Amino acid sequence: MASISPDQAIKAALSAARLGTFEAEILPLAPILPGALALYAWNAQVSAAMLAPLHLCEVVIRNAVSDALTAVYGPQWPWSTAFEGSLPNPPDRRAFNPRRELNRARGGQPSTGKVIAELKMVFWQKMFTGRFDTRIWNPHLRNVMPYLDPAKTVQNLRRLIHTDLEQLRELRNRIAHHEPIFKRPLAGDFTKIEELIAFRCPTTSAWMVQNQQAQALIQARP
Repeated sequence: MASISPDQAIKAALSAARLGTFEAEILPLAPILPGALALYAWNAQVSAAMLAPLHLCEVVIRNAVSDALTAVYGPQWPWSTAFEGSLPNPPDRRAFNPRRELNRARGGQPSTGKVIAELKMVFWQKMFTGRFDTRIWNPHLRNVMPYLDPAKTVQNLRRLIHTDLEQLRELRNRIAHHEPIFKRPLAGDFTKIEELIAFRCPTTSAWMVQNQQAQALIQARP
């Protein structure tokens, strides 16, 4: 068997198709393969580094939503028939179904905290839709996220949170599926994470910034 260079061996192990995306980004610079591998390694490193801020953001947001639901439905809100009935129940099984997701998450779980941990990020994002304004967000959004802009309406703020969470959920999904994220505005993604956490607790947001490596890696892109 003919010998190949280390770079070619790595390309073969990762697959030419996978490396092709990174090689296309390097063009017309040369040498292409070493540059593509450097970008690939950086992409993997920054993907891993972004998970810690994303983790903290999701935990903070889901706790804020849980506090609002507790104020409306009580501490056992996952088992509230009124809350379950307020959730969308789309007939298309390909669509995300919050009611089905809630039933899945609470199955066999002994506490609200355990259910919270089981619910997917998309569930929390979908809670920030207009159908919940009257009962949940109009009376409780500023209570559970007290550092929101006081000059903006609850509806505008709730839409902002929903949009930001959609952007971050897309980022997390790409990371989870080992997809490239080098074309994303990663500095902007990080800012959204920082801001969402700060809506609930600026101290926690600052602590997150002090305990992450993502910003340095974003700036160190090859």
